[in-house]
Amino acid sequence: MSAEKIINIKVNDLPSLANLQKKDKILPSGRVDINILLDRAREVERKKTRINLVFAGLTLCLIFTVGLILSF
Repeated sequence: MSAEKIINIKVNDLPSLANLQKKDKILPSGRVDINILLDRAREVERKKTRINLVFAGLTLCLIFTVGLILSF
């Protein structure tokens, strides 16, 4: 192996500037606003919490239903 490394970068995988949404706004200096990243992280956590609550509710309903059926 040689000491040289070949780096392949696919330009097609990069999003175009026209497709950027408001939440993906890049500042003129080329930096990303930290508040936008924090909002995105909070949104992901809210979705996870909502999904966990739905599964917990379904589990409780299942336990209640099985308990009701077994009690007769």
